[in-house]
Amino acid sequence: MIEILTTGLPNTVQDLGRPGYLALGVSRSGAMDKDALAIANLMLGNDPSAAGIEVAMHPFRLRALVDTAVAITGACCVASVGGRPCPPWWATIIRAGETVVLEAPRFGARSYIAFAGGLDLHPIMGSCATDVKSNFGGLAGRGLSRGDRLALNPAEYRLPSSGLGVALEERRGAADGFASAIELRVLPAAEFDAFTPASQAAFSGSDWSIANEANRMGYRLSGETLSLASPLELLSHGIVPGTVQVPPSGQPIIQLADANTCGGYPKIATVIEADLWRLAQAPIGARLRFICVSIEVATEALRSIHRWRHAFVAARKQMTGSRGQVDILQDSVTDAQRT
Repeated sequence: MIEILTTGLPNTVQDLGRPGYLALGVSRSGAMDKDALAIANLMLGNDPSAAGIEVAMHPFRLRALVDTAVAITGACCVASVGGRPCPPWWATIIRAGETVVLEAPRFGARSYIAFAGGLDLHPIMGSCATDVKSNFGGLAGRGLSRGDRLALNPAEYRLPSSGLGVALEERRGAADGFASAIELRVLPAAEFDAFTPASQAAFSGSDWSIANEANRMGYRLSGETLSLASPLELLSHGIVPGTVQVPPSGQPIIQLADANTCGGYPKIATVIEADLWRLAQAPIGARLRFICVSIEVATEALRSIHRWRHAFVAARKQMTGSRGQVDILQDSVTDAQRT
């Protein structure tokens, strides 16, 4: 069991979400940066979909009430476990009575904490993800509060005495604070051709910034005003995380994890699933740039992520705890990234 000591309402229990219920009006929800949570779980030997904590408001502190293991991924923040410095993307043992502390991120926006075995919560529609706007899932459908206690599933965990970390090549852009515009690969959406040629060119040819209206449902962008070639009336249609809608203001909105299941604004593009983590880690004010790609590129990008995960799991199984084997693990998953 763990106890929450310091938190903010945006911090919630999340897993990889509840796909398959959009037709019933139920959002997928789940971690904004699903890759970060999945990798945190894999470092501990968990199923990648095990429930953990998404920290969107720092500082955050919790106390372990039992001996267990934790993994911290996502945003690059100053972290400690039991008073010992914890590097980014690291898994380590924590003893009963020790604390996990996450300070404000230097880079990135959301941190993830996974626990050996995962959090023990009652799943709803196959998921423990918190859907705050619908008030269900996670811990009574709400954000975490000071004094909350969360049970852990029983689990055996095996880590080197010094801990286990990974270095992800594609995350290096986040490590420098996204000094340049964040590149997001997109697929043209159904109404792309309904926009004027000038708007089509501006969409992918200019930078956009994340406006203050940004949360788990979506990010409103500021930049060029996009216009339709002629008036267009649409019935409400299905939307998914990554959908880029354009309301009458002409300023795009990117739908994210807690997006509504349908909407009537015309869609100009959809951010590919493999790049949604970049949005999750982008702070308000960050600059974005869209790059149109083919469905083949989008599919291969997602396959690459799955190959990396399989390589990670296979390499981890070969570990016995020595530092040399940790190096082997990191080399193995790096090779998988390059193939």
